[in-house]
Amino acid sequence: MKCVDFDWRCDKLKEECGVFGIYGKGDIDCARLTYYGLYALQHRGQESCGIAVNDDGTIIYHKDMGLIPEVFNDVVLEHLKGQIAVGHVRYSTTGSSMRENAQPLVTKYVKGTLTVAHNGNLVNAKEIRSELEKKVQYFRPQATRK
Repeated sequence: MKCVDFDWRCDKLKEECGVFGIYGKGDIDCARLTYYGLYALQHRGQESCGIAVNDDGTIIYHKDMGLIPEVFNDVVLEHLKGQIAVGHVRYSTTGSSMRENAQPLVTKYVKGTLTVAHNGNLVNAKEIRSELEKKVQYFRPQATRK
């Protein structure tokens, strides 16, 4: 069997994407700690990166194409205040190399805002989309497959 990037049957180490998350109470700078965590994971994905923070139910995020020090600076990190943070560095195996596919993915829906960062491919994405389209009147995913 020939191993390919998305083949779960292969037991070889595949360094694709990196995800880092943190929860802190008080004056912990979650965004900056996530920045350093992603910096340590930069070797896992050098295409794009992003950080999303939850500030008492409000999601603030920043993401773009490029390396961690190219996308984030002190001004951006100062804006990302919150008690919970999730970050992502991307190495694409599917989907176009464009900002819309950078993670974390952030979307608003009827109950609020949802943030997702994942490492891998959603092998049943078509089925999930079909189910969601049946259950909700309006569904538009943020990421692209081109």
